Amino acid sequence: MATANPAKSDAASRASIARTAPESAVAQAQPAVSVAAPSRREFLYYIWGASIALMLGQFGAATIWFAFPRFREGEFGGVFPFDPVELPSTGDAPFFVASGRFHVAHTDGGVMALYGVCTHLGCLPKWAPTNERFECPCHGSKYRADGTWIEGPAPRGLDHFPVRIVYSDGSEAESAGLTPIVLAENKQIVRIEVNTGRRILGPGHDVTAL
Repeated sequence: MATANPAKSDAASRASIARTAPESAVAQAQPAVSVAAPSRREFLYYIWGASIALMLGQFGAATIWFAFPRFREGEFGGVFPFDPVELPSTGDAPFFVASGRFHVAHTDGGVMALYGVCTHLGCLPKWAPTNERFECPCHGSKYRADGTWIEGPAPRGLDHFPVRIVYSDGSEAESAGLTPIVLAENKQIVRIEVNTGRRILGPGHDVTAL
């Protein structure tokens, strides 16, 4: 019967230990990493934050949209070209532009564009040629050809739109507030523009005097 060689058994044991030692060291050097799931409170915070961010984004987009509107020429809210041929002579009845909702009036004071809506409750005053004034069919407010209030429940005269006039020599004239444009003599008008995107409140009156 052969006896085991103590030297060979000891060498084999040392080799086995040497092979398993690196594996144990790697296992010890790479501890298991565990990620805890967010708590219910943290999850609600995430949802709340995302909702606030979305709401602020929508609010910002809406603000930009309304602060910087874009209108095509000839669309209410934008600039309306008005044919100079249609410009009334001084003292004639105002010319109504239905698509622009304004009257172009030419009085002794000059040219102006009047918003065709009553300042009382939003009815549409009509020009009464027999009385040479605007008369509201709803509650009886009346206005002169330049939009100033005459009588009725309206709190002020008709609102105005800015007007810009371009002459053939390249010069221009533009209304400032409620002041009409006095036409230049001996100059041909090539373009008239009415800015319906900027409404100027009509002249007020003393309601206590009624």
